[in-house]
Formats: sequence, structure tokens, C-alpha cells
Amino acid sequence: MNMFFHNKELQQSLWLLAGVAITLSTIGAYFSPVCGCLVLIACVLIFGIFLFTEFYRYHRLQKLSDDLDNLLISGTPLPIREYEEGELSILANQIQKITLRLTEAAETVKADKVYLADSLADISHQLRTPLTAMNLTATMLRSKELSPERRIELARELQSLLTRTDWLVESLLKLSKLDAGTVVLVKDAVPVKSLIDRASEPLAIPMDLRNQRLTVQCVDERFTGDLIWTAEALGNILKNCMDHTPNGGIITVTAEETALFTQITVEDTGPGFEEKDIPHLFERFYKGVNASESSYGIGLALARLVIRAQNGTVQAMNGSNGAKFVIKFYKQVI
Repeated sequence: MNMFFHNKELQQSLWLLAGVAITLSTIGAYFSPVCGCLVLIACVLIFGIFLFTEFYRYHRLQKLSDDLDNLLISGTPLPIREYEEGELSILANQIQKITLRLTEAAETVKADKVYLADSLADISHQLRTPLTAMNLTATMLRSKELSPERRIELARELQSLLTRTDWLVESLLKLSKLDAGTVVLVKDAVPVKSLIDRASEPLAIPMDLRNQRLTVQCVDERFTGDLIWTAEALGNILKNCMDHTPNGGIITVTAEETALFTQITVEDTGPGFEEKDIPHLFERFYKGVNASESSYGIGLALARLVIRAQNGTVQAMNGSNGAKFVIKFYKQVI
């Protein structure tokens, strides 16, 4: 109540009403004392109604302020039904929308922090394994009792570990850029044949050493996307097939273009996937039952991010002879 009467705007309104009441009463008394009394009584009634109305509105504003304090302190939602009518309804509704957005933003930030912490833990775990092996190999190389043959063997192993670690770091950086949205993917008309050639080029020698054969069946299919990043994605899928295809096996890539999408299908003659692994194959750092020791569980996750960023989808399943990947680049936004 004390704060109510200390409101400067209220004080100005009261002084204005008092001035009007005195003026009207004086004018009424000029004509007759009865008229002056009636005008004064009417002014007092109006004055009382004004005070009651302002007090009620001030009370509701104070209630809204207390509700906001409870929302900020304890997260108690606004009792929006109490403000469904009257002049505070619009204000209360807007405040409710703002608080909901702030709550959603806070939850998103919290989820991002948890995701970042989990990702850092996973990255640390992924890097620890090759770093430990490199440290052990370097320690063994310092031994003076090593034979020249063993030293050469350890040096090759160290070089292999360095190559794997470099690929891991590069892949993690690419994942981070895609997650942060800092990668700008161009939208060019990409021939599928050129994409397959670029994606399979780094695998030519390893496949030749394994006596594996890559079969490509495409004509002039095209899609709209980024050749370099899509070649990275397709290359990771091809590498996964290569790693799980036995010596002398075949990897087949076929393409098909329709009015709705361009489809690229990759199949191998390996053992295929375990059914329990299929839903998780594109999850970051996931390693299936048949994953090799050199697998980090990053390649397929990176492939999915790149393909999705270009209005595409990728699925993994068991085909007739082994694993099967189906990539679709849609011509309209889905």
C-alpha cells in the first residue's frame, strides 16, 4: 500500500483529479450551494472509483511481478489462465512466449554442453590409442639391441600410426566444421561418374593389393551438390566396403536418376552387417561387431553429415551378397 501511494504517476493523476473536483465544485457552488455539494459528492465517488481501479490494477501488476520472480528463481510456469482477460492478457502472453523461448534456449545450451563434453571424451579416447602405440614404438626404437630388420619394421609401424592419427585429426576437424555450420557447400551440377572416379582414386592401390575389383555402372546421371565434399563422403563409404570385403571381392557402384532424385548404390561381397549394428552404423564413434581394429567409427558419420547437408539421405542394409549403401540426392527440398 505504501509503494502504491508513492507511485509518481498515481500522485500526478490524484492531484489532477483533485484540481478538477475543486474547480467543478466551485463552479457548481457559484450557481447554488446544493449544486456545489452534488458536484463535490460526484467527484468524491469518481475519485474513489479511480483509486479502487488503480489499486486493483497495481495489485495485478504486483502479482505478475511475483510470478515472474518465481519463474526466474524456481522455474515455476506463469499461471497464464489468471491473465486471460483484461489489459494484462497481451503482456502476460508475450512474457510467456519469451520465457518459453528462453527456457528452450537454455535447454539447448545445456544439451550442447553435454554433447561437447561427450565428444571431447570420445575424441580423447580415440586419440589416446594411437598415441600410446606411437609412444611405445618410439621407446622400442631407442633400444640399441634392435636388429636392423626389426628397426625397419617398427619404423613402418610408426609411420602407419602417424598416417592413421593424421587422418583421424583431419576427420575430426571436418566433423567439427560441419557441426558448427562453417562449411560452405557449393551447388554445382555434378556428374556421378566424376564423383565415383574422384572418390575411388585414393583406394585404387589398396584395392589392387587386395585383388579387389571396383565395378561402376552409370551413364550420365547428375545431381546438384559439392563434388569435393561428396567425394569425401562417398570415399568413406567405399573404404568401409573395401575394409570388409575379402581378397578377390567385388565392390559395385550403380547410379540411377529419376524426376525426384539421383540414387547411388554401393554394394560389396563381404559378410554384411549384423542386424543389431544397422541402426547405429552412422553414429559417431560407433564400431560394429565386424569393425576392424583400425576403425574409429568416424567415416560413416562424416558421410551422413555431408550427404544430409546437400538435401540427401543415406541408408545401410544387407544386400543379396553383402553390405549395401543407398544414397539419394533429392531435386526438391525434403
